[in-house]
Amino acid sequence: MDYDLESDSKSDLPVSIIENIFSRLPIRDAVRTSILSSEWRYKWTTFTQLVFDEQCVPLSNNREHVENSLIHFVTRALLLHQGPIHKFQLTTSHLQSCPDIDQWVLYLSRNGLEELILELGEGEWFRVPSCLFSCRKLIRLELFRCELDPPPTFKGFLCLKSLYLHQVSIGPDGIETLISGSPLLESLSLSYFDSLALNIRAPNLKYLCLEGEFKDVCLENTPLLVTLSVVMYMTDDNFDHIEQMTSCNFVKLLGGVPCLERLIGHVYFTKFLSIGNDQGRLPITYSNLKNVELYQVSFEDMKEIMVVLRLIMNSPSLRELHISGSSNTLAAKEAPDLYFWEEEWSSGCTFKDLRIIKMTDMSGVPHEMEFIKFLLENSPVLEIMSITPCVYVMDGRLNMLIELLRFRRASAQAEILFIQD
Repeated sequence: MDYDLESDSKSDLPVSIIENIFSRLPIRDAVRTSILSSEWRYKWTTFTQLVFDEQCVPLSNNREHVENSLIHFVTRALLLHQGPIHKFQLTTSHLQSCPDIDQWVLYLSRNGLEELILELGEGEWFRVPSCLFSCRKLIRLELFRCELDPPPTFKGFLCLKSLYLHQVSIGPDGIETLISGSPLLESLSLSYFDSLALNIRAPNLKYLCLEGEFKDVCLENTPLLVTLSVVMYMTDDNFDHIEQMTSCNFVKLLGGVPCLERLIGHVYFTKFLSIGNDQGRLPITYSNLKNVELYQVSFEDMKEIMVVLRLIMNSPSLRELHISGSSNTLAAKEAPDLYFWEEEWSSGCTFKDLRIIKMTDMSGVPHEMEFIKFLLENSPVLEIMSITPCVYVMDGRLNMLIELLRFRRASAQAEILFIQD
């Protein structure tokens, strides 16, 4: 059968379908469609979304060759391009900081850029040119291993909705200007920052992810926040600084997020929340909070235990709870204040919607067991509680299991799973 490319029916496809096909192709394959038909020869040059990675050029063991080939490919694609570019993404481990990227960003800043994602290789960090801050239509910005220095005249991105900075060098004033100057910001992720004191003012923010060493974090104006994930690292100097703080970290971080639905806290998160003078009643109730995950909670520290209790007892819609322990077994076994559970928390609390509880890295120390007992006694619709002991707890596992089986359960359907790795 004869096959005439020039009269091929695909040339008659509606523009919307052709654009949809192109949007699903890697740019290297899109360029290759030039040979399919004279009608398609320059279709790719009107792409509004350009995504580049190492697959754009032939693989080679010569790093310099790959780098030069990629630079040439991207530069040529931009030179041949026609019309606006709404999205530009460059993800490569081979390409590092180079003048060509400055020229690309300058070109993009003049062509209606809405999304910019730059993830370059290890080595010298790329210093983002100031022309980026003139991209008034920017909606999404993701930068990896870059230096970012907003000019004094920069007031923010008025259209920005998503901001992700990973290993980005930027001063605290620059970050706060970037956040507060972006009134439509809905998603924010800051990772691998060191010794940063941060006040977040973002009235439309819904998703927040923080990872790094923070001297202080205050959610000053985030009333619509629904998901919060924090990985809190601490050096000795940073820990000493935080312990000297007098204001309540719990209130500063969680006192103004009434719409919160999911909370994830890693490493020193509960330790951070436990510092400060005010440990009284919370000013809000987390009516929508359904999922709480708190990792490396120290059960020899009564302040951290209070943080956990304070949080879950103010969350009437809680459905899933995951607690990971991190106890100094010798210190936690002493537990001189076990009276706390009988005198302070013996009644008046019911987790009406709590159905799934996961307790991991449990040591079987007194306060851990009392906390588990407390949850079982006050969770009438509980379905599953799974308990995973620490890997180094061997001799006490049988005693832990025997004690668990003696605990009264408010839910007749509650199943206890004792998981031994």
